[in-house]
Amino acid sequence: MNWETRVTKLLGIKYPIIQGGLAYLAYSDLAAAVSNAGGLGQITALSLESPELLKEEIRKVREKTDKPFGVNFAFGNHGKGFESMVQVAIEEEVPVITMTGGNPTPMFELLKKSNAKKLVLVAARRQAQKAEELGANAVMVVGQEGGGHLGRDDVGTMVLVPQVVDSVSIPVIASGGIGDGRGWMAAHALGAEGIEMGTRFIATKECVHASNAYLEALLQSSETDTTIIKRSIGAPARALKNPFTEKILNIENETPTYEALKTYISGEANKKFIYDGDPTSGFGWAGQVTGLIKDVPTVSELINRMVAEATEIRVKWGQ
Repeated sequence: MNWETRVTKLLGIKYPIIQGGLAYLAYSDLAAAVSNAGGLGQITALSLESPELLKEEIRKVREKTDKPFGVNFAFGNHGKGFESMVQVAIEEEVPVITMTGGNPTPMFELLKKSNAKKLVLVAARRQAQKAEELGANAVMVVGQEGGGHLGRDDVGTMVLVPQVVDSVSIPVIASGGIGDGRGWMAAHALGAEGIEMGTRFIATKECVHASNAYLEALLQSSETDTTIIKRSIGAPARALKNPFTEKILNIENETPTYEALKTYISGEANKKFIYDGDPTSGFGWAGQVTGLIKDVPTVSELINRMVAEATEIRVKWGQ
């Protein structure tokens, strides 16, 4: 079957499937596996501690695949060395750069001389329109079902995607609640020309940094076993329910300030669960799609399965 869309042509990939940035998890093993399987894999830049490590990770991806890949920059992690990290991506001629979690304007300033394709994650129509004005080649639209950081308006993927499709001329990529071929085809029906998946790619064999406890939690959780943290400080984000997220929510009820929360919502607290598997000292991001996750396949097995599911749907409906 022909899987070509404006997204596949833009990115030079076989299937319009993009792996999310996945803080502290999206490194060369996972990125290369997704790209080799026909999608677009990504490494997450600002989870790395230095520009030198980013350069090393980019080169590791290139050792493992000759296919296009991306580097994700999450603005919520702005800090020392951000601009030098971006400069590494430019110097290494990374083919795709994605931007998530904040105002992308500074990134576009830094990327003026880069030929990389530029994708921006948005959670509202106005954000998508702004990204197009800045020069984004495509937007990724995340509904409130998604894992990690979300929009403030609690609009679901089913409603948000067609709204954005109708408001911009650049390709739209759907994200949030997608984990199989059915979700992929539903996204196309809404007008999207590709999908981004985060949570589903965590539960794959090439996501080698995810702890067994994290994987088991994804396998055992239902769609009701996630919760929204950080809403009180205007940065809602979806994580798996566990004793630590209960602590966070209690603090938000009693002292809803960043200062009170900062050690609990830090990258270090995130790693306590996703790396160490301690549900009393850390948390793990996950979308409601965790309710559809029943196994931990290889990336290739997952994408091939999705293609088979999508093919069956297209045949059924005469596509």
